[in-house]
Amino acid sequence: THLVQMSSVVAPEKTSSNFVGPKEVELILVKEQNGVQFTSSTLVSAAPPQTSASGEEERETWGKKIDFLLSVIGFAVDLANVWRFPYLCYKNGGGAFLVPYLFFMVIAGMPLFYMELALGQYNREGAAGVWKICPIFKGVGFTVILISLYVGFYYNVIISWALYYLFSSFTGELPWVHCNNSWNSINCADWADNTTINGSLKSTPAQEYFERGVLHIQDSQGINDLGRPRWQLTSCLAVVIILLYFSLWKGVKTSGKVVWITATMPYVVLTVLLLRGVTLPGATDGIKAYLSVDFLRLCDPQVWIEAATQICFSLGVGFGVLIAFSSYNKFSNNCYRDAIITSSINSLTSFFSGFVVFSFLGYLSKKHNVSLDNVARDGAGLVFVIYPEAIATLPGSSVWAVIFFIMLLTLGIDSAMGGMESVITGLIDEFKCLQKHRELFTLFIVVGTFLISLFCVTNGGMYVFTLLDHFAAGTSILFGVLIEAIGIAWFYGVDRFSDDIEEMIGQRPGWYWRLCWKFVSPCFLLRLAYAITPETEHHLVDSGEVRRFTVCFTTYSKYISK
Repeated sequence: THLVQMSSVVAPEKTSSNFVGPKEVELILVKEQNGVQFTSSTLVSAAPPQTSASGEEERETWGKKIDFLLSVIGFAVDLANVWRFPYLCYKNGGGAFLVPYLFFMVIAGMPLFYMELALGQYNREGAAGVWKICPIFKGVGFTVILISLYVGFYYNVIISWALYYLFSSFTGELPWVHCNNSWNSINCADWADNTTINGSLKSTPAQEYFERGVLHIQDSQGINDLGRPRWQLTSCLAVVIILLYFSLWKGVKTSGKVVWITATMPYVVLTVLLLRGVTLPGATDGIKAYLSVDFLRLCDPQVWIEAATQICFSLGVGFGVLIAFSSYNKFSNNCYRDAIITSSINSLTSFFSGFVVFSFLGYLSKKHNVSLDNVARDGAGLVFVIYPEAIATLPGSSVWAVIFFIMLLTLGIDSAMGGMESVITGLIDEFKCLQKHRELFTLFIVVGTFLISLFCVTNGGMYVFTLLDHFAAGTSILFGVLIEAIGIAWFYGVDRFSDDIEEMIGQRPGWYWRLCWKFVSPCFLLRLAYAITPETEHHLVDSGEVRRFTVCFTTYSKYISK
């Protein structure tokens, strides 16, 4: 009898703490002398599951690279790009404002953006877990998670306002056109209405619709008189929460697909609105005012402070979102290139949206024969008062209103998704027992957020909204990013951090990036936090003070008496 034994190795051994031995199949061929052959095979061992070096299962990754890029862009490009940057540019010297804006973008915005992407990708943990590299700073991770949670309490309310307006736009005549509605006051008058109403008390139909028809501020005497949640806004808020839950409950595999719509739709709508806006009378005057260059404004320190503030908050550093998103990247992903691309797209979007906004503001200014200063606003007053008023004067106004509020809805949704993902990923990575129950934990977070947000949809909800907005993510987020930068640059070490990046992408950060991380960015954040503290940390003691801050969001609502 002739016996031949052959061995075939199927795959190399994976490093694992609970698996030993090669994966091998033995094939034995037995040939009898009479011509009859027998074969037998034996499987020595089975392949183990894919594991990391620590013996844990590999972390979930994005389905495609574009999913990650769209998620980061969708988070960074939010409502502030539309309602904040264009007005700042107009107010602070037009095109001259781009000088301090781009300067701070290069010395602080991009370096901090790059730092967070690299930090999350290398350590593959959420905002708290990444500080295993320097445990003394773990409190910073929990701080940014808490801030993201706070922001969700009121940011989702803004999205619910947009959804309410969207539903209200499906009508033959928009409800903010006339003053003959049940919510209008005796002070309601159109721009062209030369009545005897005191100019300081006069309000437009669009303004009263937002303040009295949607928010019902007139039914509250102050923060001590909130009232019950209004069912209309509560229903819209519930829809927003449901959308968020089903976008996040399965992790990046589902959210990465949702952003294909929510991150790209705003660009489509902005382009459509720009094409319509530039054809309107007065649009050229508005765009010229937006781009007019006044270099003398650069001598005002406040211009530089506002540019630095806009950069810091518009890129979204310090919320733990960039860390959470990048933690789902492949280890060898080029996070340096991603940081340059996404931060640049964010700034270009802000600049592009200015053309859209000021083409309509120029049209509104000419139509009502008033100066551009009288219609140029920032904040919620722009997107919920001035812009709807301009749209209402167009032929087919309902269609344009639907398009505009779909854009606001998508701008808000993917930013809210980022904030929620920061909280969920940060806590799940820190408390491993939650990893097997992500769906239930996500449900717990979104329901808890919904319940707290109910305070913001009451008659006096604007007071709660204003308090949250001014104290949830003001100086606190700057302080969090400052400590984060100090922890990386001075305690963990810039050289070690650079080694980590080189291990991932095969390229060591240049001296410029290391210099920014160690000196420039911390000094920038420290000076900025000190500069804006007097403006953001006012003592909101009584309802009168809260009402004064509410004007920033409801334009000129001081006529709504106590």
